[in-house]
Amino acid sequence: MKTHLLSLTAASLAILSPTAAFADDGNDLPIDPYLDLRYRLEVVDQANLPQDATASTLRIRGGVETDEWNGFSALVEGEAVVRIGPEDFNDTTNGLVQFPVVADSSDVLLNRAFVRWRPDPAIEAVAGRQKVNLDNQRWIGSVDWRQNDQTFDLAQLSVKPVEGASIQYFHAWRVNRIFGPDSPNGIWRDNDIHALNASYAIPSVGTVSAYGYFLDIPDAPAASSQTLGLRLAGSQPVSGSTKLLYTAEYANQRDLGPNPGNFSLDYLLLEPGVSTGGFTAKVGFERLEGNGSTGLQTPLATLHAFNGWADKFLATPPDGLRDFYGDVSYRFGDGSPLKGLLLRGIVHDFDATETDLAYGREVNLLAVFPIRKNLTVLAKFAHYEAEGFSVDTTKGWLQVQVSF
Repeated sequence: MKTHLLSLTAASLAILSPTAAFADDGNDLPIDPYLDLRYRLEVVDQANLPQDATASTLRIRGGVETDEWNGFSALVEGEAVVRIGPEDFNDTTNGLVQFPVVADSSDVLLNRAFVRWRPDPAIEAVAGRQKVNLDNQRWIGSVDWRQNDQTFDLAQLSVKPVEGASIQYFHAWRVNRIFGPDSPNGIWRDNDIHALNASYAIPSVGTVSAYGYFLDIPDAPAASSQTLGLRLAGSQPVSGSTKLLYTAEYANQRDLGPNPGNFSLDYLLLEPGVSTGGFTAKVGFERLEGNGSTGLQTPLATLHAFNGWADKFLATPPDGLRDFYGDVSYRFGDGSPLKGLLLRGIVHDFDATETDLAYGREVNLLAVFPIRKNLTVLAKFAHYEAEGFSVDTTKGWLQVQVSF
C-alpha cells in the first residue's frame, strides 16, 4: 500500500513540476496535468456504539487531460486515500464494528479514465469510467463528499439540439461505489442501467427537466427500479437584488428486473425560497413514499446532500420518509474581508409517510472559506436527535483542500 502511494505521489509531483509542464522547445505539451489534495478530520458519536470514531484521512488525486485533436480528447485520473493516525473508525472493510462508520477506506485506485469525442459543439460522446451528476444529484451523482467518488463504467451521449436545451443519455454496466473495491458492496457489476435526462431553460420561468432512470442491478436486487419524473427549478426578480426561488419535482418509482418487490411509490419535492444580497432562505418539503414493506430508494444519488448530514436516511425506511426543513445561508460579498465565506444552517424534522411515526430531528451547520482560488477550508456539524427511528448521532468535520 505504502509503495503504491509513494509511486502515485511521486508521479503526480513529477507531472506537475515546471520541467515536465513544458517541452524542450518552450511550447506547451498537449496535456493538462492537475493535482488535488484533500485532508479531512471526521469525528462521530453514535449512541448505540461503545466507541466514538475519529477518522483522519488524506485524499491524493491527480491526473492528466489531453487537448482536443479532431474532436477527440482523453482523461486519466488516479486516486489514493490514506489514513493518517490511529484506525479509530469503521471504514466498512476493517471489521472495527465497535466504532461508527466513516466510509473512507484506504486505497489506491483508478478513479476516472475515458475518451471524449466532440464532432460538433452541440454533441459530446464519452466512453470509459466517468463521474455523472444530473440535476441536483437526487437520483444520480458522484458523492463527492466522500473521499472516494462514485463513478460509472459507461457509454454516454450529450446533445444540445437548440439553445437552452440539453439531452443526456448513458448506459452503465458497472458502478464503482464509495466503499472501494475491497468492500463486498464496493462494486456493482454486470448492471443494465439506462438513464435519460432532458432539460430546457424556459425564459422567465426556469429550467424544466424530464427524466427516466432504469436500474437493473443484479448485485443489489432491492435497488433495481424504474423511475420517471419531472422537475422545475427557477427564480423570479422582485426588486433590486431580491429574488423569489422555487423548485418543484414529482416522480414515480416502480420495481424492475431482479427486484423481489411489487410497488409503485411517489416522490415529491416542494422548495420555495427567497434571496437578497448574500442571504438565501428556503423552506422544503420532501416526501419519499413507503408502503410499509418498501420505501422509494435513490441508490445512485449523492445521498449525503439530502435528509441531513448525519446520514441516518441513506436508505429510505419501509414506512417512507417525510422531510420538512428550513435552510438559511449567507455568503460574504465584495468589500468584506471575509469575501467568499459561506455560512449555512439547516433544521430538519423527519416523519414516516405510511404511519404517524415521528422519526426525529436534525441540525446542520456549515462554514466554507476560500482562502485562495485553489485553497479552501471547511467546518461542518450535524446532530440527529432520534425519536422513533435510529439513535442519537453527532458528527463533526474539519477539512482543507488545495488544488494545482
